[in-house]
Amino acid sequence: MSPHGRALPGEPDDSSAASRPAADRPGAHSTVDFDVDLSSHEMLRRAHVLDAVGPDWDPVAALRGEEAAYELLYSGLSAEQQRVYDELVSAGVLPRRGGGDAAA
Repeated sequence: MSPHGRALPGEPDDSSAASRPAADRPGAHSTVDFDVDLSSHEMLRRAHVLDAVGPDWDPVAALRGEEAAYELLYSGLSAEQQRVYDELVSAGVLPRRGGGDAAA
C-alpha cells in the first residue's frame, strides 16, 4: 500500500490492511531498536583537542584573557551604546561586564 492509501502494482487492494498494525500487514517490516554509544568517540575527540592545543596551553590563562577581552569590549561605550547595553543586561541577555573605564 502506498503512503497515499492506494494499492501498489502487484499488491492486493485490501482496504482493511490500512486498519491493521504495521507489523501485521503483508510485506511490512518490524522496527528494530538501534543504540549507538559515542562515549569512546567523545573521549578520542577530547584527546585530539588536547593534542592540538599542545602542552603549553593554560586554560586558566585563556579564561582570564577571554574575560579581559570582554571587559574591553563593553567599556568606553557611547551614551547610546551604554543605554542599549544596560537594557540588554536588565533583560538578562548579557551579563554585567566592564567598568566603562577602558579606552574606546
